[in-house]
Amino acid sequence: MKLLRFGSAIFLLFSLLLVAQTGLAKEPEFDLKAQASLLMEVNSNKIIWAENSHERLYPASLTKIMSLLVVIEQLEQKYFFLEDQVQISARASAMGGSELFLSEGDLVSLGDLLIGMAVGSANDAAVAVAEHIGGSVESFVEMMNEKARYLGMENTNFLNPHGLHHPEHYSSAYDIMLMSLAILEYPQIHEWATVWMDEHFLKGKIKSGEVFLSNTNRLVYSYPGCDGLKTGFTREAGNGIAATARRNQTRFLAVVLGAPTVIERYEAAVTLLNYGFSRYKALPIVDKNDVVATVTVDKGKPASLDLVAQNRFGLLLPRGAEESFTREIVLAPYRLPIRKGDKLGELVVVCSEGNKLSVELVAAADVNRASPTVIFLRLLNRWLRFGR
Repeated sequence: MKLLRFGSAIFLLFSLLLVAQTGLAKEPEFDLKAQASLLMEVNSNKIIWAENSHERLYPASLTKIMSLLVVIEQLEQKYFFLEDQVQISARASAMGGSELFLSEGDLVSLGDLLIGMAVGSANDAAVAVAEHIGGSVESFVEMMNEKARYLGMENTNFLNPHGLHHPEHYSSAYDIMLMSLAILEYPQIHEWATVWMDEHFLKGKIKSGEVFLSNTNRLVYSYPGCDGLKTGFTREAGNGIAATARRNQTRFLAVVLGAPTVIERYEAAVTLLNYGFSRYKALPIVDKNDVVATVTVDKGKPASLDLVAQNRFGLLLPRGAEESFTREIVLAPYRLPIRKGDKLGELVVVCSEGNKLSVELVAAADVNRASPTVIFLRLLNRWLRFGR
């Protein structure tokens, strides 16, 4: 396997003098009024602060992050579409708590229901969506738990798509971080999560007439750069939030669970986000699925293959710190056939302090073995060109 070209100029194999990360400062002991909390920078996946982050707690409507993630992935696969008309069942219309006041027999687009979930935390919409995507609420919940296992959410068990209380329905701040990171890979979530208010939502589309829709996350209005993600509350869970904000290239995610009041929930999230933005900035290097390099596959069909980053990758930098580092692509041996997603190497960043950070590079497509005739013609063509 031979390296042909890099997918972008940022992947030159030369030492670059950039603002890079040194040892992170010792974190303060925050006095947050919450049962669990966590702060992390998204591009670098660096956790800056965590307290009781693996403790099993009730997530309340933060559950809907997973519900939305499952649906978005189904939309990406084109199994469903935002324009799908969803018929509201008796079960969905009977849900309590936050709701869109849907009636049995209403026909509402899947897109509108998802906005109702993301903005108004509508429980009736969550049930209607679950029935539409999963065939039943129970099947949809199985999809949620399967995704949770895939993401490594070891302290999570979902029993419903909305988060209304059940003693065996639980998660943790760390696990909520994992599913939040997964959904942040889809820009669509920010469009839904930042709708602030719609005084005539679903006007003329439902039997109850219309809905005054307002965002349950006031930070999308009051906190600079906030573009998500979700709030939650039940009497048993207390007040929770997964709040994300972006300024320039830096994005922080704060998770707060079990705050006694709504005000203390927001105060905790703002305290964490303010600390992050005041102390650090990120240097994104590559996004998930970015083409990092194109390589030749001598006996493959096709004869070239893009290598893409398996995950988002970047550095977390203390403000004002500078140092040099190198970037290098390390290729791994391979056997044909190659399947999409196979690991074929790494992009390695070596900081001047000697610290190494890396992200796996995987095949962007399948490559099968070429026929002997094709291989012979390639060799002949190379020989002829060399003779010139």
